[in-house]
Amino acid sequence: MTIRFDNQVAIVTGAGNGLGKSHALELAKLGAKVVVNDFGGARDGSGGSSEAAEQVVAEIKAAGGDAIANGADVSDEAQVETMVKQAIDTWGRIDVLVPNAAITPVYGPMQDLDDAVFDKMLVTNVRTINTMCKMVLPQMAEKGEGAVVLLSSIAGLRGNTVIGTYGVSKAAEAALARNLAVEWGPKGIRINSIAPGLIKTDFAKALWDDPERAKQAEDKTPLRRIGDPVDIAGLAVFLSTKASAYITGQVIVADGGETIC
Repeated sequence: MTIRFDNQVAIVTGAGNGLGKSHALELAKLGAKVVVNDFGGARDGSGGSSEAAEQVVAEIKAAGGDAIANGADVSDEAQVETMVKQAIDTWGRIDVLVPNAAITPVYGPMQDLDDAVFDKMLVTNVRTINTMCKMVLPQMAEKGEGAVVLLSSIAGLRGNTVIGTYGVSKAAEAALARNLAVEWGPKGIRINSIAPGLIKTDFAKALWDDPERAKQAEDKTPLRRIGDPVDIAGLAVFLSTKASAYITGQVIVADGGETIC
């Protein structure tokens, strides 16, 4: 089966670096036209742009692909609406949605976490995804097909003393995928989530940048390495194509085997 995204349009949020950037690059490499979103500071509903997003777009275009940059703050509903409109006005459709943007602003026990920070994490990591889906999925349903890939985490599958609230939000994200899959499956739309282990991104830098901590992480992973962003992007590509046509509502763990030990 040929895996291509010719004539298809994808939105990837948080795509200025790390996992999101890898998703955008791989989708574009396979023919997708990509809205590369990375928060650029625009808070007036205009959508804006960002230097990081522009750099990814430049990289995609240099390789012969097609992409546009968007700087929407995904926690701002008006800016998300503008981003969705930008995609449809530019290319007329949205086929793939990868709402990757997330935050984990603090490390430490939940006992010490301020309620305002807790609320911000749940809004950014969970509610914004549901909002985005409410805007995007109806036009997918008109075509009778579409794919959404959410980014959960193995932190949502087990307890953690350092990023517990992040884990709570990612468990909720996996539950969101299941429920949306039930609601939208009859319309031909598939919604799955990926639960990565430790991946070498700036987002998780505090967990792998220290050589001793990195060695501990590698030693407890059967594949004996920390994941690379492309490891997860490859799975997102698979879940976005007809190669996974009978998979929906699932949480696919990609952690080098860490959770089987």
